[in-house]
Amino acid sequence: MEKSCSLLVHFDKGTPALANEIKEALEGNDVPAKIDAMKNAIMLLLNGETLPQLFITINLRNNLQHPNEYIRGVTLRFLCRLSEVEIIEPLIPSIMSNLEHRHPYIRRNAILAVMSIYKLPHGEQLLVDAPETIERFLSTEQDPSAKRNAFLMLFNCAQDRAINYLLTNVDRVSDWGELLQMVVLELIRKVCRTNKAEKGKYIKIIISLLNAPSAAVVYECAGTLVSLSSAPTAIRAAANTYCQLLLSQSDNNVKLIVLDRLNELKSSHREIMIDLIMDVLRALSSPNLDIRRKTLDIILELITPRNVSEVVLTLKKEVVKTQSGELEKNGEYRQMLIQAIHSCAIKFPEVASTVVHLLMDFLGDNNVASAVDVVVFVREIIETNPKLRVSIITRLLDTFYQIRAARVCSCALWIIGEYCLSLSEVESGIATIKQCLGDLPFFSVSEDEEAADSSKKVQQATSITVSSRRPAILADGTYATQSAASETAFSPPSVVQGSLATGNLRSLLLTGDFFLGAVVACTLAKLILRLEEVQPSKIEVNKASTSALLVMVAMLQLGQSSVLPHPIDSDSYDRIVLCIRLLCNTEDAVRKIWLKSCRESFVKMLSDKQLRETEEIKAKAQISHSQPDDLIDFYHLKSRKGMSQLELEDQVQDDLKRATGEFVKDADDANKLNRIIQLTGFSDPVYAEAYVTVHHYDIVLDVTVINRTKETLQNLCLELATMGDLKLVERPQNYTLAPESSKQIKANIKVSSTETGVIFGNIVYETSNVLERSVVVLNDIHIDIMDYISPAVCSDAAFRTMWAEFEWENKVAVNTTITDEKEFLDHIIKSTNIKCLTAPSALEGGCGFLAANLYAKSVFGEDALVNISVEKQTDGKLNGYIRIRSKTQGIALSLGDKITLKQKGGS
Repeated sequence: MEKSCSLLVHFDKGTPALANEIKEALEGNDVPAKIDAMKNAIMLLLNGETLPQLFITINLRNNLQHPNEYIRGVTLRFLCRLSEVEIIEPLIPSIMSNLEHRHPYIRRNAILAVMSIYKLPHGEQLLVDAPETIERFLSTEQDPSAKRNAFLMLFNCAQDRAINYLLTNVDRVSDWGELLQMVVLELIRKVCRTNKAEKGKYIKIIISLLNAPSAAVVYECAGTLVSLSSAPTAIRAAANTYCQLLLSQSDNNVKLIVLDRLNELKSSHREIMIDLIMDVLRALSSPNLDIRRKTLDIILELITPRNVSEVVLTLKKEVVKTQSGELEKNGEYRQMLIQAIHSCAIKFPEVASTVVHLLMDFLGDNNVASAVDVVVFVREIIETNPKLRVSIITRLLDTFYQIRAARVCSCALWIIGEYCLSLSEVESGIATIKQCLGDLPFFSVSEDEEAADSSKKVQQATSITVSSRRPAILADGTYATQSAASETAFSPPSVVQGSLATGNLRSLLLTGDFFLGAVVACTLAKLILRLEEVQPSKIEVNKASTSALLVMVAMLQLGQSSVLPHPIDSDSYDRIVLCIRLLCNTEDAVRKIWLKSCRESFVKMLSDKQLRETEEIKAKAQISHSQPDDLIDFYHLKSRKGMSQLELEDQVQDDLKRATGEFVKDADDANKLNRIIQLTGFSDPVYAEAYVTVHHYDIVLDVTVINRTKETLQNLCLELATMGDLKLVERPQNYTLAPESSKQIKANIKVSSTETGVIFGNIVYETSNVLERSVVVLNDIHIDIMDYISPAVCSDAAFRTMWAEFEWENKVAVNTTITDEKEFLDHIIKSTNIKCLTAPSALEGGCGFLAANLYAKSVFGEDALVNISVEKQTDGKLNGYIRIRSKTQGIALSLGDKITLKQKGGS
């Protein structure tokens, strides 16, 4: 039987001298020597000897000296990712030699490699004279990208040299390339934040770059100016720059970003932005609706008595442009313009006369929302501007027949009933309504049907011969011709066709809209009551009253007939009957209610609305962020020697900011402490806590990790995972933590929706005396939805529209220890960061029941609608529901969970 036999071949283990010989042979050009060196290296490896960095160093060095420029450049870029000093150290001469290569691609990557090596823990020892070398390189280099990388290296590794180079060449900064100018601006921001006294010399450089040909540089210049200076000259220059970018750039995303910057300037430097309102208004030339909406939002807060006429004139021209059917969304844009003009006219009533008649041309607009905005605007203007009443009523009566929407007709009829005061106006109002209703009755009944109804109801014949034709009403309110049998089948009740040119009220009534019918009856009743006051002839009054009663009775007959698929509703029926009784027997008390109380209620609603807006403005103005004993520097008492006018202005603004507390506005220490989350226990070998910062679209976790043991922790890694619409941006890195030392680790997480997310994970590490890796499980971090939503305002009509459209609803039952309805509402508003849309006057009183609408908007543009309906029970407890609606499921569920947690009165 054969047996295995092993042969031990003796080979002397590698010594440093032998390893160096192999390295030199492999680097040489002698092929036989390379073969022998490779054989020796293989034998060393087979005998268990390790040859660290031998082959990788040789390959890298050869690539760094390769004749192909691309291979050299890629290798230099690869070296930027290496952190092993043992591998990099032999390559230093080759890396430095590439700084003088003829090809700019290699030079710029060589600089990046030098910067990466210099930033290593022991990089300064490897490249002692790197900053000096790069500074000399920068003074002779001509390639823009290479110069940018060289300046970036000085910026990160030798800031003093970068500043010296910048100040030495300050007159040539405007001639530098775009990339280098961007790094210069970054350096200026960093220097000025650490040393504000040096701000003056750098602001001159920034202003010189405002004329740069690159839009990116100009944008960064404006942002840098705003962040470093509050001087009116600097802010005005930045605002002018943003306005120029707004007009010159064609990219819609760029325009939206610039508008955001202008909106920020409007909040902090309103007086300067007021002078630029017309420049901002030019952005309306963009066909994008989002840009137009943001533009209008900005200018509406910049309107003053000095510029309102010019702004309204521009808005009027834009309204006229929307009459051309060239663009698909003209109707929506016209609605935004009408709302903007409405806002201007309410704030400055003197401009109402210049726009109200133009807007009344759009009462018959096919866009119902736009027409509703117009009629609401007219209703408010006619009350707040008594001088315009006659002209508005005259124009409204002339254009009433053009109105096609029931909601617009209802509001227009209310205006006619309340503001037709003179005899001619009342008579014209009655005549207009009768003309739009057409001839009575609204339907006719044949003799055959009358005879059949007296005995029994007969079903409508299904086979119809073409012997006679009569008009019929279709489901959409249009007219059609129907054939009916003249011999074997009787004729069903049929609609009497009116004049299509003027019968807008008739066509709406024949679709079954009896709410509009009730409004018609109330309007006619008010006009007849007022006619009794202004018409001396009783005969004419009785004639008009009889005519109005006939209209009301005809509407009731129509509602109770079989000509329409649905009968009249009980509310509308009762309202019309009330109007009939009113005209038959009028008392003075009832007359006062109908002719005065309705209008008084409307006036009170307008005053409450204005009072609410005024209180909100005052509340914002009274917010104080400073203490009485805070120090203020008086620049008048300081030396002005060597200070430019810009620096003097900046000093004044700084003093004002200190006086108003703007410098400490964000320094809310208590809020910062609330954002610190403990991730591990105090008894764990590794203690960790995180400070969570939410920046709208991303979350930054600043994690502090402390080694509480007496051993060095190797390969320590913070492993995180997410649940929900959260995404980790970076891969976790390994760290070495000395005994009882700490480490700051940052993790960036992207957010894509308002859904509540959870961040969880572990800390994994190794120690020298334990073979397996140790794991510490971290506490979960729950991302609060309150970080993403903010109070917002919308009209009641918009709220109702969204409430009907949104499909996701979360219904939360009220379960609270709070016993007062108003107190419960205030607690929900405070806990959920949502604005109450219901007027305070509507919440007054102690009826034991409360209903309110709340609204908020997320940073992602999502709408959150909340309706609270609570009732106090006999035992004193509150009962009811909180309903949340949104377009997406995440915000409805997250907000519902938040309300469930907070509604009991907890913090």
